[in-house]
Amino acid sequence: MKNTYFAFLLFAFMLFSVPSVMGQNSKNQNPPEESISGLAIYPNPVNSSSQSFITIQSKLNSDKTVEFYDVLGKRIFSTELKGKELNISNLNKGVYILKITENKVSEARKLVIK
Repeated sequence: MKNTYFAFLLFAFMLFSVPSVMGQNSKNQNPPEESISGLAIYPNPVNSSSQSFITIQSKLNSDKTVEFYDVLGKRIFSTELKGKELNISNLNKGVYILKITENKVSEARKLVIK
């Protein structure tokens, strides 16, 4: 009886100590991603019957690549934005994920069109 009890305790100790040894080390984690400084998208939500443009601006105000995805992750379309205003009149009502890339830094935001 003592042998099975000892074997069970040894097995339990090994079982619970292995994940901590095999866990991720903080030195191996990826550094936090950069974000686009001062990124703002407005109006959000957008009323599709009265507005056909959204404004996307950041502190740098350089050219941006804007990609629209539906909530399932399917890319709807992509465009290059030279100014601040983007025409969204061709989009249906719904929820979209915008992936905005500026100076090789990307950030995702949600856009709601009512």
